[in-house]
Amino acid sequence: MMRHSQSQSFDDSINASTSTNNLSIAAKDQTLPITDDYGRNQQQIAQLLAQLNQIVLDKSQVIKLALSGILAGGHLLLQDLPGMGKTTLAQGLAQLLGLTFSRVQFTNDMLPADILGMSIYNQATLGFEFRKGPIFTQLLLADEINRSSPKTQSALLEAMEERQVTQDGQSYRLPQPFFVIATQNPLQQAGVYPLPESQLDRFLLCLSLGYPSPAAERALLQGQDRRELLKSLDAVLDTEAVMLAQQGVQQVYVADVVLDYLQRLVAKTRASQEYHGLSPRGVLSLQRAAQAYAYVSGHSEVTPEDIQAVFAAVTDHRLGQRFVPAHVAGGQAPQTIAQRIMAEVSVIV
Repeated sequence: MMRHSQSQSFDDSINASTSTNNLSIAAKDQTLPITDDYGRNQQQIAQLLAQLNQIVLDKSQVIKLALSGILAGGHLLLQDLPGMGKTTLAQGLAQLLGLTFSRVQFTNDMLPADILGMSIYNQATLGFEFRKGPIFTQLLLADEINRSSPKTQSALLEAMEERQVTQDGQSYRLPQPFFVIATQNPLQQAGVYPLPESQLDRFLLCLSLGYPSPAAERALLQGQDRRELLKSLDAVLDTEAVMLAQQGVQQVYVADVVLDYLQRLVAKTRASQEYHGLSPRGVLSLQRAAQAYAYVSGHSEVTPEDIQAVFAAVTDHRLGQRFVPAHVAGGQAPQTIAQRIMAEVSVIV
């Protein structure tokens, strides 16, 4: 985090930049211009976060990042040990967002047609008809995606990037908005296939839940079954509200001095032989995720804190950081590539 002197210098840099360009930049804590739609949308977001925090306990930051990824129009990868709440988080998001939802349990014998659909011969019409698979939904939960073969994993590539599926030379558009939330198990476990870099790059954010705190674990032991609580959830948003929020994310302002900081972080990823640098698509993903995080926080512009909040989730899986469970790392999670980079790059110059 920034020291006080750094924060003051950063404010001075913003004032100088806006004076030079004759622009009026809002203060950091100012909210976006209040309209009926915006005010209602922010109330819905706050309500969604509050309800989901009652289901997935003691993980408010992960939940906020997950919602930011969805509102940024990106896909989420949740990786952790089995039973940590990955599927519960994904199902809770789906229900509260009010989107059509499909869940696919990936297995090692699954074929691409099991996800995308297939052409079946219709004797009545004497021709083939395409039967759509479970991917034709607004939110697809790809549960334990790395248990399937690389061939099946790659079936999602076109859908995640182009929002369409091509079968037998014919393209079929997917419903809008379209999101994939995938869960995967650690590579140290048996029966898993590592996701290739091209597949990992399609995920805007990669998140891990980790073990609950003792207080949260006691609440789980004494509280109601999470599956029963999920059934009681009612949609807070709908398709129109989600798309309105996505438009709001695009309007969040990013000052030049903030872009300078973002580019210094990116340059640092490209200056080491230890890992490959962040691609242009990764840079755009970082900016979009920071805008979404600022929007969820009710801010009118992106600050360095917003970039820092999303940096590890956006970049670690793109830079080759492999997930290591805490018990494998001796009980304490090691510092990631992104965390080392943020520690070495100053907010101001």
